[in-house]
Amino acid sequence: MERRHFLAGGTAVAAGAVLGGPFLGVASASLKGGPRPGSGYGTLGPVRDARDGEIRLHLPKGFSYRSFNPAGEPMSDGSITPGKHDGMAAFPGKLGTTLLVRNHELNGPGKAFGPEETVYDPAARGGTATLMVTGQGRVLRSAASLSGTQMNCSGGPMPWGAWVSCEETVNGPDVGNDFTGGDNSLLQQKHGYIFEVPTGKAAAARPIRAAGRFPHESVAFDPHTGAVYECEDNFGFASGFYRYLPPRDPRTTGKLLDGGRLQMLAVRGEENADLSLGQRPGAAYRVSWVDIDDPDPDFAPGTANATAMQAVGSQGRAKGAAIFSRLEGCVYHRGVVYFVSTQGGATAAGDAAPSGFGDGRGQVWAYDTQENMLRLMYESPHSMTLDLPDNVTASPRGTLVLCEDGDGGNYLRGLTPAGSIFDFARLEPLTDDPDAEFAGSTFAPDGRTLFVNIQSKIGMSIAIWGPWQRGGF
Repeated sequence: MERRHFLAGGTAVAAGAVLGGPFLGVASASLKGGPRPGSGYGTLGPVRDARDGEIRLHLPKGFSYRSFNPAGEPMSDGSITPGKHDGMAAFPGKLGTTLLVRNHELNGPGKAFGPEETVYDPAARGGTATLMVTGQGRVLRSAASLSGTQMNCSGGPMPWGAWVSCEETVNGPDVGNDFTGGDNSLLQQKHGYIFEVPTGKAAAARPIRAAGRFPHESVAFDPHTGAVYECEDNFGFASGFYRYLPPRDPRTTGKLLDGGRLQMLAVRGEENADLSLGQRPGAAYRVSWVDIDDPDPDFAPGTANATAMQAVGSQGRAKGAAIFSRLEGCVYHRGVVYFVSTQGGATAAGDAAPSGFGDGRGQVWAYDTQENMLRLMYESPHSMTLDLPDNVTASPRGTLVLCEDGDGGNYLRGLTPAGSIFDFARLEPLTDDPDAEFAGSTFAPDGRTLFVNIQSKIGMSIAIWGPWQRGGF
């Protein structure tokens, strides 16, 4: 089948049909026009950082920001802040403060950065930091909360006050080296798992193995069913959308337990439906779930990294699971799990296909957890409109904040429930670091501050505040 000329198959539900409940107001995909009146905040202009006066962001009139906790800064517990700031979530702290739990996407073997009680693998460099901050980005306390993990990309907040951090790798002493060239034989533990990080104490540093060993990107918790939805970012290969069903309901245990069931999404009536391809406007699918028999595979020493990366997903696809392109951010909001396919969709005229699996510039999918219905919320018509969306969060009003990981200047874009997309922030280009990107967007519990990370050679976090009521957030 020609990837660039795909039309949704006969199993798709006609646009507008049986799409009630949480899908009411969600517009059809591939909107070609600009933002609708009132959705955005106006023209972006350069704004100086309140910390040091540098221009790092372009924002709408009336908004301010302050950067904090850059890589290399000592933390309160004596640890040194690692680089590669990535996924993040905000939780209520004492006296109006915010607790931030933040990932550090460091790969390759090396010394774990945190205290011994936070360490999973002493020979791995990634993990999480937990910070207590004010609404204007002043750090009151900071500490390592999980270390000795690898490629901690994104994750997801849990309603009982925990962050689940995801390893976007399957490295381990049983797997051959990956594209970074690090020596996996130096690692002491298998990687490719999710880890729960409580906000009030250090993590137990124990992986939830039954939730799968694959390149995890992010998770979202459904408070009505107790299921944990998981995104897979398998850069060079097909990716899948999963759910983990814990052995006991986390709503009663107050934590995720190992030993549950892992499943992968499939489209009813269509084996291996390729949803990475360009979709018709309003495409919607009834879905089912197939079981993964061996969610935590062991490999013979030296197994090719590419083979190990696909081991779990291949089990699902053998049972008919759907194919996506690079599933990255996901978030739960009012009965729907929104998740991002970074390179999904068709290549627009004038756009080059990006490297990796997938030809497009990004899709946003919406899964109704009660109706078992999947709908395409938005497909990028061109890189100038939306370019390789990555991390995602939802504003108090339900508008999605999309962090771009594109080839040029990267933006924070807003996508309203009505399908209107708008620019909110642009990252000032860094001449010495053209790959710098936004990551980890998350609103403070009171909705007054948007926290976000800049992942660059010297990563940092940023607090943004201003007249939110003026626009779509």
